[in-house]
Amino acid sequence: MAAEPIEQFEQWFTSALSAGYPEPNAMVVATVDANGYPQSRNVLLKAFDERGFVFYTNYNSDKGREMIARPQVGLTFSWIELHRQIRIVGLAEKLSDDESDAYFATRPRGSQVGAWTSPQSSVIADRAALESLEAQMVARFMGDPVPRPDHWGGFLIRHATVEFWQGRPNRLHDRIRYTRTANSTWTKTRLAP
Repeated sequence: MAAEPIEQFEQWFTSALSAGYPEPNAMVVATVDANGYPQSRNVLLKAFDERGFVFYTNYNSDKGREMIARPQVGLTFSWIELHRQIRIVGLAEKLSDDESDAYFATRPRGSQVGAWTSPQSSVIADRAALESLEAQMVARFMGDPVPRPDHWGGFLIRHATVEFWQGRPNRLHDRIRYTRTANSTWTKTRLAP
């Protein structure tokens, strides 16, 4: 195992890509709602580096509001066919406007329009209402670049612990946990399966 968790994550992520694993960047994001209940859903990892793990969403969505109010977050990557799982615990923070703008500019136009169209996590009357909103947004931006809406952008999850699980015979799996210390170095421990 690598000395630092991001290096180990990159090795495993590259391995999943090389194996042709479908959407190896799919991860479960777990947040806590206003009543203290855990909430989880799948999103797509868009970047990672020594700072942490990045994905983008509507800030007014359930997950966006939950992370702004209670930034404690869990991430899980589950590559079942590879017998691997990675669990990450950390704190969410909004990315800068510049970082969110740069990523938004790379999205397909339809996805850019979709960011303006969907009042994510809000109740809507029916599918026709959503399609009507989309038509309005298509008309609004016809012939012009689509700017990033203020309610849409990135979150960086600054990892405090990262656990790598490797399946082994007889359920004697390998579990290695990296924990950030007070001086921002990493300790590595082996856990019983």
